[in-house]
Amino acid sequence: MTQEQFEALGIEKSLAKKAADESKKELEGYVPKADYDTMEQQKKQLETTVGDYKTQMESLKTAAGDNADLKQQIADLQEQNANKDKDHKKELDDLKVTNAIKMAISASAQDSDLVAGLMDRTKLILGEDGKVTGLDEQIKSLKESKPFLFKQESKPVQKKGFFPIGPKEQSGQSKEDGHVSMKDAIAARLNLNEGKGE
Repeated sequence: MTQEQFEALGIEKSLAKKAADESKKELEGYVPKADYDTMEQQKKQLETTVGDYKTQMESLKTAAGDNADLKQQIADLQEQNANKDKDHKKELDDLKVTNAIKMAISASAQDSDLVAGLMDRTKLILGEDGKVTGLDEQIKSLKESKPFLFKQESKPVQKKGFFPIGPKEQSGQSKEDGHVSMKDAIAARLNLNEGKGE
C-alpha cells in the first residue's frame, strides 16, 4: 500500500510513511500479478504444445510400420522430449526452493541474496505441497553462527534503579535520568504514607 492509502485509512502521516516504506520492502521479492499471469499462460501453452508433440510422435510411430530408421528417430525424439521435461521440472523446482528461501528470510536478513546463497540446497527437500523441509533448521543455524547477517530484534531497554513514588514534590531529589537513590525512594514512600495518615 502507498502512503496515501494508509493516510486514507486514518493513519498519521509519519506512521503512514513508515508503513508504506515497510510495505514496499516486503513486496520487493514479489512478481507483479500481470507478469505472473503472463508466465502462467506461457506455461499452460507449453504444456499443451508438449502434449501435442507426444500425440504426433505416437501417430508417426504407428504410421511408420516396419521402417526401423524412422522408428529409431522417433524414439530418440521421445527421449529428448522426456529429458527436456525433466530439465524443466528441475528448473521449476529450483525456482520454488529459491522463492521459499527468500520469503522465509526476507523480513529478518540484512541481505536476502547473500543469506540465500549460504543455504545448502542439497539438504532441502521440496514437498508436493510446495513446502521446503529443512529450511527452518538452516536459517536457525545461520542465525546462531552468523548473527551479523540478520537484523537484530530491538529489545526494550530496562532501566535499573528505583523510580520515584507518588507526586514529584514528595519524591526527593531525582537524577537527570529519572532515577532516585534508594534512600530518596524510601523517604518519598514514608512521606506519602504519612500524608495519607493525616
